[in-house]
Amino acid sequence: MAGTGSTAYEGFTAEERAAMRDHARELKKAARRGSRADKAAQAEQDVLAKIAEMGESDRIMAERVHAVVTASAPVLAPRLWYGMPAYALDGKVVCFFQSAEKFKARYATLGFSDQAKLDDGPMWAAGFALTEVTPEVEARIADLVKRAVH
Repeated sequence: MAGTGSTAYEGFTAEERAAMRDHARELKKAARRGSRADKAAQAEQDVLAKIAEMGESDRIMAERVHAVVTASAPVLAPRLWYGMPAYALDGKVVCFFQSAEKFKARYATLGFSDQAKLDDGPMWAAGFALTEVTPEVEARIADLVKRAVH
């Protein structure tokens, strides 16, 4: 495009490539698991292990998000999605936590997929920046997650 000042496409960033490798490993690991109960238990352990690996700020937020999501919407199954803690309904990701550190961002993100029923007219938010999980933020997350699955 002449005159736009844009540079040529240089491919995926190292962080994006790492997320894709994480996703491929997640798919392979899930395919090797046994019963549905075993898969669910191992998937939650994988999420908790991924959270434990995070830097302190992201880990604290991810732990709180995990607790709020699992308490507010027990129908959502924790699982990893592109190396991020995510929560799925019938195998489809509804929401996820993206650490700030993962993509070298200045804030973590609570994101919702198109499976989330957050529709509010012709436009609505599908991602929320997180710098801290306060009681007010926990209440907002609980409300969003409940709306997303109903």
